[in-house]
Amino acid sequence: MSDEEHHFESKADAGASKTYPQQAGTIRKNGYIVIKNRPCKVVEVSTSKTGKHGHAKCHFVGIDIFNGKKQEDIVPSSHNCDVPHVTRTDYQLIDISEDGFVSLLTDSGGTKDDLRLPTDESLLSQIKDGFAEGKDLVVTVMSSMGEEQICALKDIGPKN
Repeated sequence: MSDEEHHFESKADAGASKTYPQQAGTIRKNGYIVIKNRPCKVVEVSTSKTGKHGHAKCHFVGIDIFNGKKQEDIVPSSHNCDVPHVTRTDYQLIDISEDGFVSLLTDSGGTKDDLRLPTDESLLSQIKDGFAEGKDLVVTVMSSMGEEQICALKDIGPKN
């Protein structure tokens, strides 16, 4: 063995993939799928019969989970599709800055300051109004494929 030490510069994360493969024929409505490199929630699935060349096709209609745009894709049912890892995490809202960023309290007691307020008007007004009234708010953050967005709000009562 050599006496030299090897130094590796690691720029990778823990090897956690942003997506995992799943056979197209097994993806159902209300599941998730990657269409045109965007994580989507499946709202409609239709399967065509096998044709002359032998592949049944799945037609997916999905809504982008972050911007709400409708996406469509057609994949042979025997082929694999990418399915995004989608996680939801609850954080307590601490502060809203003037430039539209929120300060959130994590479970470990630290703060998370890199999230913008949501673009959805009703959710945005609920968060701002509730915060202005001094309520204790818990926001649900959905994250997938390196993107994060506030998707829901819970009121856990007034601040003591």
